[in-house]
Amino acid sequence: MGRSSKNLKKLLTLYEIGTLINSSLEITTVQKRAMEAITRLVECEAGSLLLLDENTNELYFQIALGEKGEKVKEIRLKIGEGIAGWVAKEGESLIVHDVMKDPRWYRKADEKTGFQTKNMICVPVRSKGKVIGVIQAINKKRGRWTKGDLLLLEYFSNQLSIAIENARLYEELKRTFFETSQALAEAIEMRDPYTGGHTQRVMTYSIAIAEEMGLSKEEIDKIRIAAILHDVGKIGIEDSILRKPSGLSDEELKRMMEHPRIGEEIVKKVSSLKEIAVIIRAHQERFDGKGYPDGLKNGEIPLLARIIAVADTFDAMVTDRPYRKGMSVDLALEELKKNRGIQFDPDVVDAFLRVFEKGMIKL
Repeated sequence: MGRSSKNLKKLLTLYEIGTLINSSLEITTVQKRAMEAITRLVECEAGSLLLLDENTNELYFQIALGEKGEKVKEIRLKIGEGIAGWVAKEGESLIVHDVMKDPRWYRKADEKTGFQTKNMICVPVRSKGKVIGVIQAINKKRGRWTKGDLLLLEYFSNQLSIAIENARLYEELKRTFFETSQALAEAIEMRDPYTGGHTQRVMTYSIAIAEEMGLSKEEIDKIRIAAILHDVGKIGIEDSILRKPSGLSDEELKRMMEHPRIGEEIVKKVSSLKEIAVIIRAHQERFDGKGYPDGLKNGEIPLLARIIAVADTFDAMVTDRPYRKGMSVDLALEELKKNRGIQFDPDVVDAFLRVFEKGMIKL
């Protein structure tokens, strides 16, 4: 391969890495794919990303490529221990052409994995001026490590640090959002003394069902927030109805049935929650089309709303109310089975029954 072809390959790989880092993929996927790209670029046998555990002041293998990658992940290094630990402590990059001649070399890693490390480049990963991890490229396939290889790894390290920091900020924002939503839901529940803990239970059941059905992480995040906010529309229902210690009249029941629509109106004002608003509106629909507010049926009802419907109804059935005692769990499960394909999506009921049998539903 000529020099121009090699340079083009490098540029394409760097572009690939940049695209990955700026993508919406989950951060661990980004890290793994980016590490695979950089190890191809510098032509080495293995590569790894170690991150700092601030609680223990140790480095752990977040990503470990190569034939012994999974075994390597069992190892932790103290700051200052091994070549990677030295780089993390000093914040300086290293090229080591022969690890056996370097006194910093941590031999136990090879002894544990059976992998033979011959040479490496190791560079720090920084965020806000602090070292948060280390990147290693191990065993150059042809020739020796060059200054160009080192510069590529350092460039990659800078790009990866941005992705890590963005992911951490995103996770912090997401956690804050979930906590704020839960606080709002709990505040609404306080208006109704008979449903304490309902929102948390519906969320727990819904997530368990979604996981059993093999939904993606993105969908599970959606159902978490939709379940938390599914009854947010009750904020628009009068206390005289919401806190009534006896059964509701037809007029009161009609008013209570407006809460999915009110919930949608509240939530859709947040532009990023428009999909969640649709789920909230539909969580009282029935599989046979006899639900409310729109009389949707079968696949017209969003799957996440069908899941919440099962979780919500099960919890309502087994929870005591002033005007009735909750059903036994066995009887509630029978009701779900009896209404499978009528009120509820049969696949969702089946998934709920499976997670219940596995002991994943705690009452």
